[in-house]
Amino acid sequence: MASVSITEIKPGLKLSKDVHTPLGGLLLQKGTVLLPRDLEILRAFMVHSVDVDNGEQETTSSADSRAAIPQRSVPSVQARKDSVTTVQRSSFLEEYDRMIQLVKSTYPSVIAAEIPIFELRGQLEALISQIKDYNLLTFSPRSMSEYDYIYHHAVLCALSSYQLAKWIGLQQKDWMQAAFAGLFHDIGNFKIDPAVLYKPQPLTAEEVGEMKRHTTYGYQLLKNVTAINEGVRLAALQHHEKVDGSGYPLRLDGGKIHIYAKIVGIVDIFHAMTLNRIYQKAQSPYLVLEQIHAEAFGKLDPGIVRTLISKVTEFHNGTVVRLSNDQIGEIVFTDRNHPTRPMVSVNGQIINLIQQRQLCINEIISS
Repeated sequence: MASVSITEIKPGLKLSKDVHTPLGGLLLQKGTVLLPRDLEILRAFMVHSVDVDNGEQETTSSADSRAAIPQRSVPSVQARKDSVTTVQRSSFLEEYDRMIQLVKSTYPSVIAAEIPIFELRGQLEALISQIKDYNLLTFSPRSMSEYDYIYHHAVLCALSSYQLAKWIGLQQKDWMQAAFAGLFHDIGNFKIDPAVLYKPQPLTAEEVGEMKRHTTYGYQLLKNVTAINEGVRLAALQHHEKVDGSGYPLRLDGGKIHIYAKIVGIVDIFHAMTLNRIYQKAQSPYLVLEQIHAEAFGKLDPGIVRTLISKVTEFHNGTVVRLSNDQIGEIVFTDRNHPTRPMVSVNGQIINLIQQRQLCINEIISS
C-alpha cells in the first residue's frame, strides 16, 4: 500500500482505502480500479492523494474497456438489461395497465354507484406485488393521453404513497391504507364540472373555488366506503393543507394534518408536475424534487421530504440523463448533501451540477 499524489496517479491502479469528500461523504470505495473519469472526480473534489495497492494495476485492455463505460450510447445501456429483468418489468407494466383500465372504468361513475373497493384492492395488491420494479424517479407510463392524466396520477400516487409510508417507518398495516389514500385523494374531482376540470386555459376565481371543493367532495364520497380507514378519508380532505396553516380547505397546521395526508400531499405535487397535463407539460423530476425541497421549509413536512429525496436519489450512479443544454451524460457521483445535483460525465468531461447552477437534469433517459 502506498499514498500517491493525484498528479502522479494513473488509470488502472486499485484503491487500498476508501476516499471521502471534504465533508465526509464516501467518494470512491476501497478496491475501486481507477478510471480516467475517477481521476476527474478526485480533482473536482480537490483530493490531493489516495492510497493504492503497490504493483496492482489492471491490464490496459481491461482498464480501457471499463473506461469506455461513460461514453456508452443510450441503446447500449438498454441492451445491457438481461431477459429476467425484462420479464419482471413487463409484469409490472401489465399490472399497471390493468390498474389504469380498472380505475378508468369505475371512477367516472362513483357519484351514482358504489366504489368497487374490493376489486380495486385486489388489483392494487397485484400491482404492489411488483413494486420492486417501480422507480418513482424514472418510471413513466407506456402511453398516456393528456385526458387520462387523472387516472395515471391516482395510480402513481398510490404506488409512491405506499413506498413513502414504508420508508418513513410507518407500521406495515399502514402501507396499503397509505396506498388507498394516494389512489383516492383526488376522487372528488369527479364531482367537478368536466368543463372546469379539463379546461386548458387559466381558471377564473370562481372556477378555482370550485376546484378546491374536490377535497370536501372526496371526503363525502369516501365516507361510507368499507375496507379503508379514516386516515384515507382525511387524506382526500387534507392533502392540500400545509404545515404552516396556509393550505385548504380548513387551514390546518402541521400538528392537525393526518400522516397519510402529509405523504399524499408530497407525492401529489411530484406526480402533478412530472406528468403531461392539458395545460402543463411534464417537468424534470430532479427540478421538481428541488422545488419540493424548497417547499419543505414551511409548507410540507420536512422529515418526509428529506426521506423521499434521499431514497429516490440513492442508487442512481450510472443513470443516463439529458441536461438542460441537451447534452447526454451519465451520473457518476451524487453528493448526499445535494442529491438532485450530481456529477455527470459527458464525453469524458465531469460536469458538477452543484457548481454549474445554470444547468440541471431535464430528462432521465435510462437507469
